[in-house]
Formats: sequence, C-alpha cells, structure tokens
Amino acid sequence: VEEAAAAVELRKSDRERISADVESVSAYAFDLQSEIPLRAWLFEVDADDSVLVAVVHHIAGDGWSLGPLARDLAVAYAARCEGVAPGWEPLPVQYADYTLWQRELLGDEDDSESVGASQVEFWRRELADIPDELPLPFDRSRPVVASYAGDVVELAFDVRVHRGVLGLARERGASVFMVMQAAVAALLSRLGAGEDIPIGSPVAGRLDEALDDLVGFFVNTLVLRTDVSGDPSFAELVERVRETDLRAFGAQDVPFERLVEVLNPVRSMGRHPLFQVALAFQNAPVSDLVMPGLEVEAGPGGTGAAKFDLSFNLAESFTGSGEPAGISGGIEFATDVFDRSTIERMAGWLTRLLEQVLADPQRPVSRARILEDTELDQVLKGWNDTHRATPGAVLPVLFEAQVARTPDAVAVVCDGVELSYREVNERANRLARLLIGQGAGPERFVAVAMPRSAELVIVLLAVLKSGAAYVPIDPDYPADRIAYILDDADPMAVITVGNSGVELPAGTSRILLDEPGTVARLAATGAENLTDAERLGSLGGDVPAYVIFTSGSTGRPKGVV
Repeated sequence: VEEAAAAVELRKSDRERISADVESVSAYAFDLQSEIPLRAWLFEVDADDSVLVAVVHHIAGDGWSLGPLARDLAVAYAARCEGVAPGWEPLPVQYADYTLWQRELLGDEDDSESVGASQVEFWRRELADIPDELPLPFDRSRPVVASYAGDVVELAFDVRVHRGVLGLARERGASVFMVMQAAVAALLSRLGAGEDIPIGSPVAGRLDEALDDLVGFFVNTLVLRTDVSGDPSFAELVERVRETDLRAFGAQDVPFERLVEVLNPVRSMGRHPLFQVALAFQNAPVSDLVMPGLEVEAGPGGTGAAKFDLSFNLAESFTGSGEPAGISGGIEFATDVFDRSTIERMAGWLTRLLEQVLADPQRPVSRARILEDTELDQVLKGWNDTHRATPGAVLPVLFEAQVARTPDAVAVVCDGVELSYREVNERANRLARLLIGQGAGPERFVAVAMPRSAELVIVLLAVLKSGAAYVPIDPDYPADRIAYILDDADPMAVITVGNSGVELPAGTSRILLDEPGTVARLAATGAENLTDAERLGSLGGDVPAYVIFTSGSTGRPKGVV
C-alpha cells in the first residue's frame, strides 16, 4: 500500500492577522475518503517568528496523543537540521494491536460471561429511564438539525477555590473531577435541568503503559448520571457522584457508540444522544517541544465547533513545589441554542456556587446563592416592579369614559355581529335598570348562563353597572353541577336565552332576554348612563365583581369571589 504524506502549507501572515489565520485553518474539515487525518500549516509572521498549526482529526488522535506527537515532531526537526532522516525507535505495539486486544478483552456479547456482555448489561441498568434531553436555559429553540457551530468562554477558579476543592475531595475520598462534576450538576439543576443530570465524560482508555507513546484514538466516553433529588448537601452530592463514577469506571471498556446502538435512545439530528453536557479534565502529560535553535511556546487553538450543548473543559495548575495554583479552562457551547452572554453569566454562577458550597459543604445545594448582587436585585426588584398608575375607577365608569371618547368605534365583534361602544353602552344601561328594578345591587349575585356571543358581553357589563356581581355558568355544564353552583352562590336570578340549552332547577328565578315581554320592557327603559341615585348602593372597588367556580380539590366546585 502506498503511504500518503501529510499536507504542509507555507503561508505568510503578520501580527495583526495571525490569530484569525490560526482560527481559520484550525476549523479545517477533512475528507476522510481522500485525505489522511493530519494536516499542517506554517505561517511566517516575521523574520524571527513563525507559527506552526497541526490539525489531527479525532479519528486518528486524542488528547493523550499530543504528547507523543510533539516528541516525534521534535525528533524529526532535530534530525532534519542535521540533514538526516528521523531515527524513531520502533514502538512495542501499533494501533491495530490495540484494536485486536480490545476485541479479545470484550469477547462475544452473546456470551453472558464475557466482559462485553456484563458491561452492556451494567449500562442497561445504569441508564434506564435516562432523560432524552436536559431542559437547559436555552436562549432559543433547538434547530431540527444541529450546525455544530460553537464558541468558548474562559472559566477560571483561583488558588483559594482550588485548595477548597482538593480539601473536600480528600475528605470525601473523591477526586477533584468528582467535586467539579457535583458542582456542575448542582448548577444545572438550579437552572431548571431537573434532578437527574447525565454528564458525558471522556476516559483515556490507555490501560497499558505500552500505549503511552502511541498516537491514536483510545478515548472512550462514559455517561455519569448525577442524582440531585431530595435537596442534598453538597458533601452528600459529592459522595453520590463518587459512588456513581466508581461504578461507571469499572465498566469503561464498551465503546460509547456501541452503547448507543444497544440502548437505542430516542435519536435526533439536533442533539447528542444520552447526554448533552460534557465535563473533561485535561490531565494528559504534556511534552515540552525542544528544538535546536528555537524558542518554542504552545499557543491556543480552537475549531469553532461544539459537539455538545455545553462542554466544561478544565485543567489543574500547580506550582513548582506541587502546591495548587488554580483550575482553569473554558465552557464550550453550541451557538445554535446559547448566546455568549448567557454562558459568561453561567461561568460566574458556577464560581459563586463553588465558593458557597466549599465554605459550608453541609449547605443544601438549593440554598447556595449563585446570583451576583446586581442580578439578585433585578430578580427581586427590577422584574417585580410592576407598579403603574391606574385610574381610581371601576369598570363601568371606565367603559363609559371610552364611550365618550370613541362612541362609534367598534367595541364587540362576534359571528359577523359588530357593535359600537355607544350601542353596547346603551343596551347595557337598559338591562342594568331592569336588574336594579328586580333587586340587583352591591353584594348581590346575578348568574349568567349564555353561550358566547356579543349579547353575553352586554349582559356582563349590565350586571356590573347595576353594582351586582355576575356568576358565569357554562350552559354545557351537567345539570347537577349547575344546580350545585346556584345553590351555593344563591343568585337573585339567572339571565339566559331560550336557545341556550341550559338545564336549570325547577323554581329558579330567570330572566329570558329574548322573551317578548323582556324585549318590550328593555325597549321602554332609558338608555342613558345610570347615576348612583338610581342604584341600591354606590359603585366601588370594594364590592364583588364576579364569582368564578373552580373544579375544587375535593371534586366539588368552589366559588372564588
């Protein structure tokens, strides 16, 4: 088989453009059908500075591969400077050897005694009823098909927090990773993601030292399910995480892709299966690039992509004497669903949550304050400042003022019927006088059992103009429910129409609006606005306006005034 050579491009750049140039080539998309999964660019910035960008497709390398790749690069450069070919030492194993070893380790899944079968069965139990999707605080709806476009917000915890995390980890027999996982899960739960928080995390997969110097894709992904139910203290949550993670680490050999096939979760082109949030600690050994005649410094690089909705990528730093120097990294996020400003706030919330729970690990995670002072003030005061000036008048008076302003404007539209403000007001005035004549007034109830119509609006306004309160009744209610409501509310009368279909108890006082006698009385009644002298009491905001009957927690309707 003819060996392919990695493509290397030489380009010119300058100090103003180099960051953009690096970002551009770092997002290179490989065509794996025709290209090998390695490509490099060398940018000449000026006479003394150059930038080398090497991009390796994830199918051919993982984070732990960067160390041996850097060492190979340094050996090759030194050899070429001497005018000779690189003299790499042969490796004890190759990637193909690893794949055969992994297949032998897992065995046949049809064999219930095999490692593969037992681990698959473990994950069936461990991930039973896992949420299809975490309800994260998105800025917009998830697209049907993910674009995988992403960005990164820096995340940093100072020495004080780092010491606190290490101390709690030692106290609980956990790792720094486990403490950070508990913190991320607690934050997501506080942000509305629920109490069952699955988080994906990579494991190196290099279980034999013979693999340490090999470039290849060994990493596997585990789904670490975090139980935040019951409002645990942070210390208790760390212990839960520890137990879950240790079980998961004992079954880390089955490839994640195989688990997806076996578990067959609900699939979507818009999100990752089984988890949408990842947490990774970058603890792979780093090799210093030592090249003759050069001062070499590693620089940041990014692909502008996001495999998950959120990915927390962290690394510990230590002083030369081994003392903690801080935890740093970033939050990679999908720009399909998040704005950068939201993730910047999230980074602050995670920092504040950690500071609170480390100061008092027995504090329930629900009581850890995550908002900064300005955010808390906005929630408690800004969004609750609903004060607005309102006229000190009741609805009938406000309606009459609108009639005076726009008497001929359309007020009600229903089933092809249009009524102006003047028409509605005049008809309501007539009916209000009729009701007052029959005893309607403040602290009295008038039931209304009519289908939705323009007439219904007039009736409700008329009851309010009389000073009484209306009791709406759906004509489609069962007869026994209507009877119960009327018995409980004890209205002075029920306003209805002949074709309403409502079943009223025998002896119920009723006003049939379409009865000829009622129509004649209304026509003979004054249409001008009522005065308090005509009413049985003054209109005011301290008297009932209506009574609504709820379904009732006991199954019996309850009237709420």
